[in-house]
Amino acid sequence: MACFEVCKKIREMGGEKEGKKIKEEEEEFTIDGTIDLRGRPAIRQRSGRWGAGILLLVNQGLATLAFFGVGVNLVLFLTRVIGQDNAEAANNVSKWTGTVYIFSLVGAFLSDSYWGRYKTCAIFQVIFVIGLVLLSLSSYLFLVKPSGCGDGQTSCGPHSPYYIAFFYLSIYMVALGNGGYQPNIATFGSDQFDEGDSRESHSKVAFFSYFYLALNLGSLFSNTILGYFEDEGMWALGFWVSSGSAFVALVLFLAGTPRYRHFTPSGNPLSRFSQVAVAAVKKWRVEMPVGKEDLYEVDGKDCAIKGGRKMLHTQGFKFLDKAAYITSKDISLQDKEGLHSPWRLCTVTQVEEVKCILRLLPIWLCTIIYSVVFTQMASLFVEQGAAMNTSFAGFRIPPASMSSFDILSVAAFIFIYRRILDPFVGKLRKTGGKGLTELQRMGVGLIIAIMAMISAGIVECYRLKYAQGECLNCEGSSSMSILWQIPQYAFIGASEVFMYVGQLEFFNDQTPDGLKSFGSALCMCSISLGNYVSSLLVSIVVKISKKDNMPGWIPGNLNRGHLDRFYFLLAVLTTVDFVLYMICSKWYKSIKLEGKGQDMDNEDEEDEDNDENDNFSV
Repeated sequence: MACFEVCKKIREMGGEKEGKKIKEEEEEFTIDGTIDLRGRPAIRQRSGRWGAGILLLVNQGLATLAFFGVGVNLVLFLTRVIGQDNAEAANNVSKWTGTVYIFSLVGAFLSDSYWGRYKTCAIFQVIFVIGLVLLSLSSYLFLVKPSGCGDGQTSCGPHSPYYIAFFYLSIYMVALGNGGYQPNIATFGSDQFDEGDSRESHSKVAFFSYFYLALNLGSLFSNTILGYFEDEGMWALGFWVSSGSAFVALVLFLAGTPRYRHFTPSGNPLSRFSQVAVAAVKKWRVEMPVGKEDLYEVDGKDCAIKGGRKMLHTQGFKFLDKAAYITSKDISLQDKEGLHSPWRLCTVTQVEEVKCILRLLPIWLCTIIYSVVFTQMASLFVEQGAAMNTSFAGFRIPPASMSSFDILSVAAFIFIYRRILDPFVGKLRKTGGKGLTELQRMGVGLIIAIMAMISAGIVECYRLKYAQGECLNCEGSSSMSILWQIPQYAFIGASEVFMYVGQLEFFNDQTPDGLKSFGSALCMCSISLGNYVSSLLVSIVVKISKKDNMPGWIPGNLNRGHLDRFYFLLAVLTTVDFVLYMICSKWYKSIKLEGKGQDMDNEDEEDEDNDENDNFSV
């Protein structure tokens, strides 16, 4: 009997151990170092993945609906309600849109350095909602008076400077909220997938395509339904719908809080960059021997970037290597614990972090001209469409809603690329299923952008051919159908899939662990500077082309101008930019992270030449 009880206890103990073992297997931690909201290692089965990813995609779609409910028709609001002319309205839209993306740097800095991506997203979404509510109130109470004005037929009355100031305060709060939120939500979404797991790593790459698709599907409602109501003079209704959509997006974001994975903020990157610069300058006379044995790096798994991985030494920018070179003076100045002053001796990881950003800058600069092309869709494309025949089958097509063809093009080409083109190219190149690299895709995007501008220029030539010379209200003054704009919108949409999705993947993959949000912000800053460059270019073109009492290329009455010449000018500038981009992509060297790049490093110690798969080559 006693023997029976002993055997029973042994079986129970064995069962408990087996149960614990099964539970431990079920509660597998992520490999990439993500944590949960309480700072504990994230459990793979209970956090992140598509459960959190889909919630963030819906959040992005609703927030985009809200943002474009304002942005897509802003140029018409400024001309019809505020009373600005075409050139002034186009410039103000470009400046406002540019400011949205400049604020992305603020959000990225706070996220990477101090707040983390979750807290940053939550705070800036609250600001976004408040800005939209203020905009709705200012339109309903002050600006759209008499009610229904701003429909292209009824003029709105004069506005007090205080009402105008209130309007600008509200739209720039929208710019701050959306700008600070956007780069972080993309990176936060990718954080939900473990890069160290093969299946989740594949999902992480796919997430960026679906993220951009959600962004465009969210704007589809704004460009069609909301665009129609706003075009008919129901501006306050459109803005209130945007406010409601942003509020629902915020609630959904907060609802997913228990499931999200997080990365620890890495601290202020500006201090790390400054330390490298100061240390390198202090040793500018030091002669370095060939090799990297005397370069400083912390031992073990510790890293100079909090929560990040170590980076391997690369060739190039040799002057910066001096910041990590260990001299006899560095050894004599170390303290009792063997620690060095970071303002005199930096780690290899710190130096490589600076090198990485310097290598990214030429690629990033080459994307700005593309953004100049992209921004025409929200300004001059709309003005061009308004001067065409907007009637079709007894229905009036709002000019701003033509951008829905851009969205449909994006959706179609994301499917075509991921399901057809990418696997096909991968088989041809025998690269294990991966087709075009991010750099190659961005180059293809530039080529399609050139085609878009040529298409827009040709359409404008024919629009002028069928236009009235003089008109009081030039909306619909050409007999040419607005549907002829479809090709230029479709080309822009196709180019976005290659340029902007490739750009998101490229900067997220090629930025150091402590600067992931900054990588997404670079994409948005490209759009920002594109808007500012577009505004500057329009101003220069208007000033030069108005000489000798000429109406200029972009006058208030487009029928007396030559908008086609401006489009062809952009095609030429984009062609020059494409040539420069090919040169920069050939020069570029990829980031090398410990564990991720060591195998490659063993094959070729210094990796002098760029890998063909990381560069744009025909």
